[in-house]
Amino acid sequence: MSGQIPVKIDKNHLASSARAAKEGRGPAPVHLWDPPFCGMMDMNIARDGTWYHEGSPINRANMVRLFASILRKEGDDYFLVTPVEKVGITVQDAPFVAINFDISDQNGDQVLTFETNVGEYAEAGPDHPIRVTGDIETGEPSPYVLIRNNLEALIDRKSFYRLVEIGEDFNVEGTLWFGIRSNGAFFPLIKSADLT
Repeated sequence: MSGQIPVKIDKNHLASSARAAKEGRGPAPVHLWDPPFCGMMDMNIARDGTWYHEGSPINRANMVRLFASILRKEGDDYFLVTPVEKVGITVQDAPFVAINFDISDQNGDQVLTFETNVGEYAEAGPDHPIRVTGDIETGEPSPYVLIRNNLEALIDRKSFYRLVEIGEDFNVEGTLWFGIRSNGAFFPLIKSADLT
């Protein structure tokens, strides 16, 4: 989307269109909609999960949840999509932040259910994997969990520390990894030999 010229789009009109299009609760079926691209909107999501419009934070939680429900990712680009319009927005890192998780037991399997800052939930597992990247300069880990439709949540620091506390070593193709188990899947975080 580089080189796109921002256009003035009324966030209230977009929100109204989203409300009209949304069916029931939860995310709207944006994957079924193919409206024309209307340009870039001056809206961005910061790394901490704060949504901004024209440089000011959007403080109404219901408005943020509504916009989050019509968010779609295509390649590396993010869009708010209704049946009649598609506008580009900027996302600094991941569009959501995982602010907590619960641990449960389902038929002998540990299941981690993550909660996001916009009130969505996802059970980590084969359909919702956990991954960790590291900052090249600092080595600081950035953990993520897939929430829905190619949209990830950055796992906040306190939740990541809790994950590390319940982590375990597991042999993956001949290499011992430290990682997390959920829903019958193992998610390697770091080679066990690299733990200090």
